[in-house]
Amino acid sequence: WDGRRRGQTPFTVLQHTISGTGRLRYENRNYRLQKNDTLLVLVPHNHRYWLAGDERWEYFWISMNGEEALRIHKSILSVSGPVFRLQPATIDHLADCSLRLIKGAASPGAASAVAYEAAMALYDDVFGSHAFAEKQSAMQPVIDHINANLDRPLPVADLVQISGLSRAHFSRCFAESEGLPPAEFVLQQRLQRAAKLLTKADFLPVKEVAILCGFEDANYFSKVFRRCYGITPSQFRTTGMYANLRTPARRGVRAPDDET
Repeated sequence: WDGRRRGQTPFTVLQHTISGTGRLRYENRNYRLQKNDTLLVLVPHNHRYWLAGDERWEYFWISMNGEEALRIHKSILSVSGPVFRLQPATIDHLADCSLRLIKGAASPGAASAVAYEAAMALYDDVFGSHAFAEKQSAMQPVIDHINANLDRPLPVADLVQISGLSRAHFSRCFAESEGLPPAEFVLQQRLQRAAKLLTKADFLPVKEVAILCGFEDANYFSKVFRRCYGITPSQFRTTGMYANLRTPARRGVRAPDDET
């Protein structure tokens, strides 16, 4: 593929090597991609990647377009270059996004939300890996599961099973590690995802944002969102507050003990 001969409409290619070897020439520098290497390129751009005649290259990939995807991927390229190595949990997350897109999302909006989820997983790995590599939370497998399944039910009993601890010990360790009980942490993560989607994926109806963040009842979602942020989801989208917001304000919202 020649990055200068794929049309003039901008898009990106995120491609992870599962096995074998691939070749990339990027701005006059040559790369040899092997197992666990991830490639990210923009189009149109001065690059070319290919499979040599005597080699085999197995990979999964996601192609994205749109202003937000381009912004995120350009920021990643500025610090990492076109080839990098990701944490195993991020690779699994990206592979899951790719499989969901292959199987077919329920709507164009849902497909775009999956792509945005993949872009943010990549962003968090690249910009967070250096800060957290030396001190990874003991609860990281549980947190990874939560973040990969925010659109699904996340009963505390399932999180306990992933941790391998007793329920009482898990709840105590999780609260010490993350500063919140498990159910409240899940609720916070759901609301943070909702805040991102409301401002970064403004083509999605509020009802669909609620579903993608694990709220089956849109009215309940609006009620909880307003208690945390002080305004309704629609008002939040209009004001574009997310740029100055990182965690929900704690206004007495409490998640259910068993079903989050």
